[in-house]
Amino acid sequence: MVNPPLKHGGNLNQAAAQYHIPLKNWLDLSTGINPNGYTVPTIPAALWQRLPEADDGLNEAAQAYYNAPHVLATAGSQAAIQALPRLRSASNVAMPRTIYAEHAHHWLAHGHKLHYFDGEPDASLLERIDVLLVCNPNNPTGRLFQPETLLVWHQQLAQKGGWLVVDEAFMDCTPKLSLSQFAHLPNLIVLRSLGKFFGLAGARVGFVLAKKSFLTNLENLLGPWPIASPARFITKLALQDTAWQQATRVNLAQQSAQLSVLLSKYHLAQQGANALFHWLPSDQAQLIHTRLAQQGVWTRLFEEWNALRFGLPPEQGWMRLEAALKQINVNDL
Repeated sequence: MVNPPLKHGGNLNQAAAQYHIPLKNWLDLSTGINPNGYTVPTIPAALWQRLPEADDGLNEAAQAYYNAPHVLATAGSQAAIQALPRLRSASNVAMPRTIYAEHAHHWLAHGHKLHYFDGEPDASLLERIDVLLVCNPNNPTGRLFQPETLLVWHQQLAQKGGWLVVDEAFMDCTPKLSLSQFAHLPNLIVLRSLGKFFGLAGARVGFVLAKKSFLTNLENLLGPWPIASPARFITKLALQDTAWQQATRVNLAQQSAQLSVLLSKYHLAQQGANALFHWLPSDQAQLIHTRLAQQGVWTRLFEEWNALRFGLPPEQGWMRLEAALKQINVNDL
């Protein structure tokens, strides 16, 4: 039996059909993707006619950006998420109870046994598992694990051949908290994504940072040419544009603070946040989501956790979001 695909944000075609609102009239806050992403330059025509070449400078740009000696470009971090469970025999795998659902989906699909924890894994759990997997910052709650804590857990696991897998898809806003500089350590695997901070989700580019021997095994599993030549060209430029990166971190922090103030103004209490999204558990999550959708504002609903995630609106979307929040009248729900 094949499991149905998991739900994700950004499914605007579905929203447009369900609520009978034309696609162009939606304000999409469902993805956590930077609404003011990196500007795509003109792509040389020749890149559409050539197979991707590994010596185009992309790996070097990624090594410098992530401060990691070894990197492997993948078709988004999603490709790595799907492949990693295939590189171990059946194992005991622990992860937060509330986490990006694709992780659990694929480890379970390949015969691994899952263990969930709230907060942090305790000593007993760390003794019993072979793989510890966390999103840092956590998606969707925004919780951050400190690098020192993660490195202690990594050492405990590595001593018995276990893995620490850290999905850092939303880490670009806080690079000092990344484990990328330690990715040369045995059995530490760090996943990065170009889609969130750079706003280039459509390019489908991610990176795995780990020991070279591990990356060779993963590359053999994934096969050749995972990234199209035009996407490699754009990614290299984005990773090298330090001025844009620095300005964007400042801007995103300011916009995140603005979103926090706006949500609080309309009595929506956030319990977690990243510079790119805010996490709102609520008994009224389904109703709030529906009321906003009826006005063409699309949030991410997590039915299993009774929660919403709000991404940042584009510059022209702030007034519209406030008008929609005013209309739902949260206090009367």
